[in-house]
Amino acid sequence: MKAVRYHSYGDSDVLVYEDADRPVAGAGQVVVQVAGTPFNPVDAVIRAGFLREVFPVTFPHIPNIDVAGVITEVGEGVSGWQAGDAVVAFLPMTAPGAAAEYVSAPAEILAAAPRTVDLADAAALPSSGLTAWQALFEHAEVKAGQSVLVNGAGGAVGGYAVQLAKRAGASVTATASARSLDRIRSYGADRIIDYTSTPVLEAVAGQRFDVVLNLATTSPQETARLVDLVADGAVFVSTTTPGPDDAGRGVRTVRVLTRSDATQLTELVTRVDAGELKIEVAERRPLADLAAVHDEAAAGRLAGKTILTPA
Repeated sequence: MKAVRYHSYGDSDVLVYEDADRPVAGAGQVVVQVAGTPFNPVDAVIRAGFLREVFPVTFPHIPNIDVAGVITEVGEGVSGWQAGDAVVAFLPMTAPGAAAEYVSAPAEILAAAPRTVDLADAAALPSSGLTAWQALFEHAEVKAGQSVLVNGAGGAVGGYAVQLAKRAGASVTATASARSLDRIRSYGADRIIDYTSTPVLEAVAGQRFDVVLNLATTSPQETARLVDLVADGAVFVSTTTPGPDDAGRGVRTVRVLTRSDATQLTELVTRVDAGELKIEVAERRPLADLAAVHDEAAAGRLAGKTILTPA
């Protein structure tokens, strides 16, 4: 099969589109023929070696942690799945990934793919959707009537977070750049701050929130200022720079480390099929373009979620 692999850590030029052995289904696994796999920023961080102590990989390594596709092989001990089933999954971080024509996956992490979107585009849901879900409902325990600030709503996780918080009955303030404003508005955000024209702290001066969800890369000083926006006894949740262990005023701070969860992913799929959750894909590219996509992401030129499709 064709796959993109890298044989050492490094810049994007270590990514090589080449022949690789097709995986087989071990006990408890299935093999999925890949319909689509998105670029995620963490893919580039792992490729560069910055997370080698947290997520060590074996070379040559196939990147990409999200997949949508069709099962072609079922391993020993797997029940509930069969060849021909369309599935989505958030793959183990250090296992061979989905930047290939085929990938093996533990059956326990699979969810049936949504029926109302193109299968390749469904690959944009798993890790981003799960991050938003776990941040809001496991860590922040968002409830109807609460106020939520989503800092960095223009990204994939932020888009899902705005939609999920609104569906939960929260009042949502979202920060995004000008190019994302219309999309975030379509998700139902109550207020949108274009941070490129008005600093967030200036725009929300005098206001505090029940939940501040930080999805943007922030310095410790910027993070501390965001924590100041949290109401007494409320919660600051971050996927990037963690808040202080003791923020004072009874404020709880949480760092999100997303895990694969088939039950939660199934719930997200159900909401997609019910028309309650939109999957946004900016473009599709051939799998062989993955190195160029890494470069464009590093330069800030990606228009949004980019799906790679095998030939």
